[in-house]
Amino acid sequence: MSINCIVVDDTPLAIEKLEGFIKLVPYLNLLKSFNNGIDAISFMKSNPVDLVFLDIQMEQFSGLQFLESLQNPPQIIIVSAYSQYAISGFDHSVADYLLKPYSFERFLKAIDKLQSDSDVRSQKEYMFVKTEYRMERINFSDILYIEGKGAYLRIVTQKSKIMTLQSFRNMESLLPSGNFIRIHKSFIVAMNKIESIERNKIKIGAERIPIGLSYREQFMKKINLDAADKI
Repeated sequence: MSINCIVVDDTPLAIEKLEGFIKLVPYLNLLKSFNNGIDAISFMKSNPVDLVFLDIQMEQFSGLQFLESLQNPPQIIIVSAYSQYAISGFDHSVADYLLKPYSFERFLKAIDKLQSDSDVRSQKEYMFVKTEYRMERINFSDILYIEGKGAYLRIVTQKSKIMTLQSFRNMESLLPSGNFIRIHKSFIVAMNKIESIERNKIKIGAERIPIGLSYREQFMKKINLDAADKI
């Protein structure tokens, strides 16, 4: 498992420390570091990011403003010298809160927590989602793909189509990551339901789903193909 991450902090020494710690964890892949949230958001629009190490108190555009601006945020680990922002951070469902100065052991604990959450998800066989006025059970093995429809997600299974008011981030936190992958800003697909890949589209049943340019390389790696292969 590889976790694509970025660092957002306006203090050079803080960035340097995080970069050093990230290099010590084999499955963390640092894509880039930013000294402001605006550039980071622009980068995330065209690059799939799994995890953000985020400072809170930054000039002009704070970490909280950064969180509020994301429609489908990835996992967030806040890294801050100020403990008073912890409650606000967890209101945004952040994965963890590292209080500066922190040790490598504390850093690793935060990363291990992400791994543990992923392991627990991989052992489950189903999830419950709210649709209309009921909670509906969906077996992971029945899901073909999930499509974004504005503020809603449409879960297409072998038996039905279910609409739920939920973000992609929340949905990804429920799905076993080894079985599903996001291939487009509007689509998550079940790996074992892919029938063929042709001209940057995958075929699942009667549907042909586009592979987004920024998701292509990650998708090809997961299915053990060279992204340069012509398909």
